[in-house]
Amino acid sequence: MGWCDDPKSKQYNKLIKLPFVYRHEKLYKKENMYDIILVLNYNMNPIKKNKGSAIFIHIAKNNFKKTEGCIAIKKNQILRIVKEVEPNTQVIISLQK
Repeated sequence: MGWCDDPKSKQYNKLIKLPFVYRHEKLYKKENMYDIILVLNYNMNPIKKNKGSAIFIHIAKNNFKKTEGCIAIKKNQILRIVKEVEPNTQVIISLQK
């Protein structure tokens, strides 16, 4: 599986099957950071080309290396969220200092 991030594709900002000819991100990583993915409702309805593709909440790497626009958290934190999230749940992202 993958996620299309190529605005030239009709599948832009959507889950896709691999192999895929347009630019995409594979949803399999050796580091297991994509074992659990929550897709936030960014640029989804309607999808607008060049506005940006998916923002995921996914498992952070051990060193908390920066992401390419996603939110990475510890596995135990994402498991807690999964237990409580519902289709109409609103996610508010804020920075804490």
